[in-house]
Amino acid sequence: MIERPEQLRDKLESVGYLCAPQLEVSTFLALRLNKPLLVEGPAGAGKTQLAVSLSQALGYELIRLQCYEGLDSTHALYEWNYHKQILRLQSDRLRGAAWEEVEEQIFSPAYLLERPLLRALTASRRTVLLIDEVDKADEEFEAFLLEFLGEFQVSIPEYGVIRAHQRPLVVLTSNRARELSEALRRRCFYLYLDFPTVELERNILRVRVPDLDEALREHVARFVHTLRKLQLRKHPSVAEAIDWARSLLALGIRELQDPRTRQTLGVLLKNDEDLDTVSGKFPSLLSQSHKVARS
Repeated sequence: MIERPEQLRDKLESVGYLCAPQLEVSTFLALRLNKPLLVEGPAGAGKTQLAVSLSQALGYELIRLQCYEGLDSTHALYEWNYHKQILRLQSDRLRGAAWEEVEEQIFSPAYLLERPLLRALTASRRTVLLIDEVDKADEEFEAFLLEFLGEFQVSIPEYGVIRAHQRPLVVLTSNRARELSEALRRRCFYLYLDFPTVELERNILRVRVPDLDEALREHVARFVHTLRKLQLRKHPSVAEAIDWARSLLALGIRELQDPRTRQTLGVLLKNDEDLDTVSGKFPSLLSQSHKVARS
């Protein structure tokens, strides 16, 4: 039983997820008060990883719903197993069963194909339900979520109302591709998760890449922080910073002034425009971050 935010922080750190005080408090309250947590922020700041780490830290099953344009209830909630229903209808027709009897059978749980939302409601143990990138879904789907998030129940016309056996810990993430409705926001606790500070990112690297030299770890954190201030199409994520640090370690690079460092930028940056921008400014960016790291 998690009694204090500090306990949750320690649990998350035990699985390699380091967090700022605001994050640990908001997540603790969502857990204790059974409220959904809406996490907004730039892509790559660690929103999705928060839900993954919560499932690992708490020992809960992770159920993930990846949102996209055109997502509807048949992919998010349930679908009837039509093939199985047809076979049952054919079998019952041969034995002359009444329609009322057949209808009751074919619209029963045995013929339901559970999608992520319904699986989270019917699970016998508490789960972490990740509704990832909810801003990519249509407004109609967002409206559909309101009953689920407000009452932790759903209505299936042919079957009835299904209520949660154990309320899931719901984490919704948004990159703010579009503005979410006030109705959705009212049902959630809110957290804005920005990229980590240099100090926090240095500590993340210490935990996730423990063999990295301390001086290089500091310089990597400073350099990545410097890149995030540039006008890039996609800023380096926390995961990409970790991968970059691991790549430097694999190549035996002990300082960013190593000529081979430039060749590793494709680990950190993921399109040609950003690579051209950073490559053109690489010496000055390296010098700038190195001076900051040493000061």
